[in-house]
Amino acid sequence: MERLRQRADFLAAASGQKRWSTAAFVLQVRERGDGGPVRVGFTVSKKVGTAVERNRVRRRLRDIVRLSGTPRLRLGHDYVLIGRRAALELPFARMVEEFCAALQQLEQRQPSGRTGAPGPRARPRGKGGT
Repeated sequence: MERLRQRADFLAAASGQKRWSTAAFVLQVRERGDGGPVRVGFTVSKKVGTAVERNRVRRRLRDIVRLSGTPRLRLGHDYVLIGRRAALELPFARMVEEFCAALQQLEQRQPSGRTGAPGPRARPRGKGGT
């Protein structure tokens, strides 16, 4: 398992068609189609909190993948976990369960569009919006 480190790889995963949201993280999956090694990236926004809190979330996400996800990850795929603030307070066992469930759901779904819980509704921009 390799780590994603380049911004372009994270953007490519974000534009992928498989996505699953949980309380603690968002999982994005992109099939590269090259059959190469599994690559995993972790990101946590500054909105989550201070550097200490962001690092704690990132460590928890790394441990989830290391302990439970490695055999389930598919060759030739990129996985990006985006940490949320709830990852600080949720029990680790529940986060592991959510990660396993997300992987299982994404395997079953067809890549026809975004998956997982819908995001917030976009507000109209500019003048004249309702």
